[in-house]
Parts: sequence; C-alpha cells; structure tokens
Amino acid sequence: MTTDEQLQSTLAVSAPDELSDETRGFWAETWIRFQRRHLARLAMLYVCFIALIAIFAPAIAGTKPIVCKYKGHIYFPCMGYLNPRWENPVFYEDRFRRIYPENLREKDPDSWAIWPLVYQDPYRRIREDEWPGQPANPSGVDGSPNGHNLLGTDQSGRDVFAQMVHGTQIAMLVGFVSMGLAAGIGISIGATAGYFGGWIDILLSRLIELVMCIPTLVLILALVAILEKTTIWHLMAIIGITGWTSIARLTRAEFLKLKQIDYVIAARALGVGRFRIMFRHVLRNALAPILVPITFGIASAIITESALSFLGFGADPPNPSWGTLLNSGRQTIEQTWWLVFFPGAAIFFTVLAYNLIGEGLQEATDPRLREAGK
Repeated sequence: MTTDEQLQSTLAVSAPDELSDETRGFWAETWIRFQRRHLARLAMLYVCFIALIAIFAPAIAGTKPIVCKYKGHIYFPCMGYLNPRWENPVFYEDRFRRIYPENLREKDPDSWAIWPLVYQDPYRRIREDEWPGQPANPSGVDGSPNGHNLLGTDQSGRDVFAQMVHGTQIAMLVGFVSMGLAAGIGISIGATAGYFGGWIDILLSRLIELVMCIPTLVLILALVAILEKTTIWHLMAIIGITGWTSIARLTRAEFLKLKQIDYVIAARALGVGRFRIMFRHVLRNALAPILVPITFGIASAIITESALSFLGFGADPPNPSWGTLLNSGRQTIEQTWWLVFFPGAAIFFTVLAYNLIGEGLQEATDPRLREAGK
C-alpha cells in the first residue's frame, strides 16, 4: 500500500464521527443531545405511555363492547365513550339501558362481542351479576381496592381504575388543546410584533401586558356563573386564551434577533413576501426555544384543570377527571385514602414528566451547552 493510500485510510477511520457532527442538522443534533438526558428520555416514554392509555381507554376499561355482532350487523359501541353520538341508535331503540352482556344474549342469541380488559364503567356503578360472577361495586368507605376494583371505588360506587384510565383523555386534551390554542395565538402575535416592529410592536406588547394582568381563575369563575353547564372544552378555551403571553414574548424576542440575519435580508432582496419570510424562514429557526415554554405550559394546564376540579369549579359531573376524584375523597381522606393517593400520584408523575421534557429540551437547545459539548 502506498503512502497516499495509507493516509486516506487513516482519515477515513479517524474522522467519520467528526464529519458526521459537522454535517448533522440542528434538529438531529438536538434529538441526540436530548437522548443523552436519561430522565428526559424516561419522561418522554411515560408521556407516550399515557397517550396510548388515553387513545385506547375504551378498550382498557368499560362496559360497552369494543366490537360486537348484533342482528347481523357489526357495531363498535365503545366509541360512545369518545362521543355519545358515535354509539349506534339501535342500542337505544332496543332499550339496552347501557347493560350489554345480558341484553345481547336475550335479544340476539347469535350475537358475539369482544369486551374491554376490565369490565368497569367510569360513569356509573356496576350492579350485581351484571357481568357473570361479578359482585356489585361497593361504595363509600367500603370501596377499598379489591380483586374486582383494582384501585377501589368512589363514594357513589364508580370504579376508580376506570375513571383513572378515562381521565387520561381529559389530562391529555387539556394539555395539548389548551397549549395548542395558546401556541397559535402566542406565536402569531409574537412573530408579528417582533418582525414588523414600530407601532405594531408597541400595540401588541401592550396587549400582551394587558392579558398578563387577567387571572385565569377569575375568568373561569365568571364563565361558571354565566353558563348553565360548564364543559371541559370551556376550561381548555379559557386556559388557552390566557396562557399565550409567555410564548408571545419569547417569540417576539427571537424574531427581533433573527430578522437581522443575513438569510432574511437576502430573502427580502429577492422579493419574498413578509409572511413567507416570517413563517417559513424565521419561525423554523426560532421554534426550538419556543417549544420549551409550550412543554412547561402543558404541565401547568394539567395542574390548573386538576385544581379547578378539586375545588369544584371544573366541568360538571359525570366527569372522570383526576381532580374530580381528588375532590370526591377530600371529605373522607382518612377512610378513603385511595381516592387521593392514586389520582394525586397520576397528576404528580404526569406534571413531573412534562417538566423533565421541558428541561431536557432547554438543555438540548442551549447554545452555550452545545459549544461546551455537553
């Protein structure tokens, strides 16, 4: 082997990592740095696990079949947990009264059904022999965890495990919907203020300061007083409408910095439209630090909803929220410890997971840590 060939082979063996580091994109490098944070990676797995529970909640715990054949047709009654209108009207017309095992056998002997893993309902108490060989759910202080009620029952005899499983849907919806709304408002207002500057920046900055002075709790209390029936969607809207200010301020700061970069000046010289520059060129480079307050905001939204439900200002029952479960065990905490321990642990670990993810993103996108090689 010649000297040149030996030199080339040495460079090929010793330099691939350095070359890959230099050619790796920003988001790829951020993801690799995020994975080095073991707690943040574990928190991400936990959030994915909670999301799967929320998606498949009707198949995990419920009294409605996942799929059944009734009078020659295939139905999916469990979809009624996601939206009552998605449950086929034939079960109301035939007066099932939410009791499927007995009615399927009596009204159609040829019927069959695939049932959820746990036969318990988050909205009502299970009666004796409703499911063959299963006793009625106990209530009150007698509803401690047992073989049929894994996490016990509440004061009305409703299964806590079923409410916890279906309550993950509310926790995930509150976090993502409210902060999705907040992110849309905050990024739009912050980007407009930071990019255009001048009197537009002054007006929008004063608007941000005005909204920051409005407490979320006062708005929700006013909403409860005005509306006859409060739903979880009302709470998400209020949290989203009042939770965008920190995102807007950070977006404004990033746009003020990035609009002076050379590639933005070059895009202007080429005649690219303002909104195309804002949302195609500037926003994609400003998005990394903006994701951090969004992640922390999801945790804050879950705490806010749980606190409101605990205080009795949340969505009207039946509402299988973790905060509602906490509220049901508040008066008898010494006798019904399971009504406080299990939902409290779920809220704690979920909020902790989102905070760890936000901290991991903050460290992964910090340019000072990037330069230090951490």
